[in-house]
Parts: sequence; C-alpha cells; structure tokens
Amino acid sequence: MSDLANALAEVNSRIEKACNKVHRPTSDVQLIVVSKMHPASLVVDLLNLGQHHFGENKDQEASSKALEVKALTKLEPIWHFVGQLQSNKVKSVLNYASYLHSLDRPSLLTELNKQLAKRDNQRLKVFIELNLTDDDQRGGVAIAELNFFAEQVLASEQLELMGVMAVAGLDVPAEQEFEKVAKASEQLQKLDKKARFISAGMSGDYELAIEYGATHIRVGTAITGKR
Repeated sequence: MSDLANALAEVNSRIEKACNKVHRPTSDVQLIVVSKMHPASLVVDLLNLGQHHFGENKDQEASSKALEVKALTKLEPIWHFVGQLQSNKVKSVLNYASYLHSLDRPSLLTELNKQLAKRDNQRLKVFIELNLTDDDQRGGVAIAELNFFAEQVLASEQLELMGVMAVAGLDVPAEQEFEKVAKASEQLQKLDKKARFISAGMSGDYELAIEYGATHIRVGTAITGKR
C-alpha cells in the first residue's frame, strides 16, 4: 500500500475504534479529507482509494481544483466548503460545493438566498458555525443566539440545515469545547429534529470529538501530510 493509502486506512481504523468506544456505528461518522494546499492529483488518488468527501477553505484554490479534478477523473468528489466564506465568493462556491460548514452571519445567509434563488432546484446543505468564546469579534454565532439564527436558516427553501459546526479553541480543554457543541446541538434539535449533525474534530482531536457526538470530522494532515 502507498503511504497515502496507509494514512487513510489508519484514520478510518481510529474512527472505528472511537465509535466502538462509545457504542456508535461507524456509519454515523463522515470523514472529510481537507485537501487545501494540495494538488488535484491527490484528490484523484484519494477518490481511487474510495474517499469521496473533501474539504476546502479558500474559493480561489477550491474552484480551480474542482474543475481540474473533473478533468482528470470520472469519479465525482463531494466538496465541503469549511472556511470562512466571503459574501462575494458565494456565487463561485455554489458552482461546486454541496456543503457549507461555516454559515456564521446574517449577511452571508442573505447572499446565499439571493444566489440560490437564481438557481432552480439547487440546494445547499449548511452547518451553523458556533462561536464558543465570549469574544464578539470572533467568527460564528453565539450559542445564545443559535435558535434565532437557525429559524432564519430554516425559512430558506433552498438551504438544508444539517446542524452545528465548531473548532475547539487552543487555550481551553477540548473536552470542554466539545461538550458545549454537544449541548448546542441538543438545543438546536429541539427546534428542528433533523438538524442533528455535528461538524467538529480535526487531525489532532477527531477521536475525542466523536466521543462527544461529532458526525462530520475534518481531517487534513493526518492523511495528506504537511502542506
């Protein structure tokens, strides 16, 4: 097996063990390989290994990479936009992304609705990004404002609210952060039972995130190596 195949297999094995530890089926967890700063050829190699979900965080890179991958293979990746999205990039991102993990403000929601209205029958799956801090300058929606914002998202006919997304802070215990996310998810599900998914966990903490209910984990360097 190649180094890439070994790395992918190792992460999938660790996902299975983390799920077993908390008595969750492995099918509960979707692995998203973050392919930012790697060439389209790496995405093609991973597609050939059976990996279909990929994450990107900058439209300038992702839009061209999506086109290049399409030219290189008949296999179709499922693209997740996982970075902060500028409103002026929404039109471009809608050309390739099936998921947005970083819906973090009303102005972005407005632009998504505006652009989707021009595209008959296109839907976008979205996660509301949480701000786990007390800093209003940080990106994301405060947990106290989650339901109010979620109601606006649910009113959007072409958006499908998946759940919540968060990144654990560097200066606080990850367990504390993931517990906040789990409670926020429970809060959201009281508003909409279908919005039960949690996007949390990266290369350094995805196993712990799974223990706290993560359903979508965003893993880069543990599979792709350093950029």
